[in-house]
Amino acid sequence: MAQPKRRWSKARTGSKRSTWKLEKPNFAECPHCHEPVMQHTACSNCGYYNGKKVMAGKIDENN
Repeated sequence: MAQPKRRWSKARTGSKRSTWKLEKPNFAECPHCHEPVMQHTACSNCGYYNGKKVMAGKIDENN
């Protein structure tokens, strides 16, 4: 197997690792109940996704 000829410097290693970071999840607003919802998921509050009722939400359980 091929081996590297020289060792990477600490600065080069650090610059490569500078992109290893966590990102905040993107939230969108539910068009039905206006609650923040993660993108491409059904709303846990009202149960709507893409304008259609797909599951029971918290609003339905309370009534």
